Amino acid sequence: MLSLQEMSDRLEIQDLFARYSFAIDERDWDALDKVFTPDARIDYTETGGAKGSFAEIKAWLPVALERFPMFQHMVATTKLDIAGDEARSRTILFNPMVHRSDAGEEQVFFIGLWYRDRLVRTPEGWRIAERYEEMGYAHNVPPMPPPPEIGTAG
Repeated sequence: MLSLQEMSDRLEIQDLFARYSFAIDERDWDALDKVFTPDARIDYTETGGAKGSFAEIKAWLPVALERFPMFQHMVATTKLDIAGDEARSRTILFNPMVHRSDAGEEQVFFIGLWYRDRLVRTPEGWRIAERYEEMGYAHNVPPMPPPPEIGTAG
């Protein structure tokens, strides 16, 4: 049976993942400050993105996602192991996206992946300290140039 603390932790972590999804989908980059630790490390390279510190990724995201007029980050099943003030998780993400080419043509495509995270309890609540995107599948991905490099954003 789950303790009240573990139930609370699981709900708070579920909310943390939802806040990440809404921050990205609403392009509310400052909302990510309440999702990640300031020293978080983020690695999106397996899915074609960048790898870097939270500050680097936060500056990179608006530029990298500019060519996508719409996307939805739908987090689903989470495997969660909590050990005191730290946790490890692997969470399914289904991510439909709309790509807009330089010619203005739009194409919908789908990405399926897992987030592999290391989470920490802070005085402000649970935060992501490490995030790794593990590629699952992609469908109907249009041809597009690679995203910008870290450091070329902003």
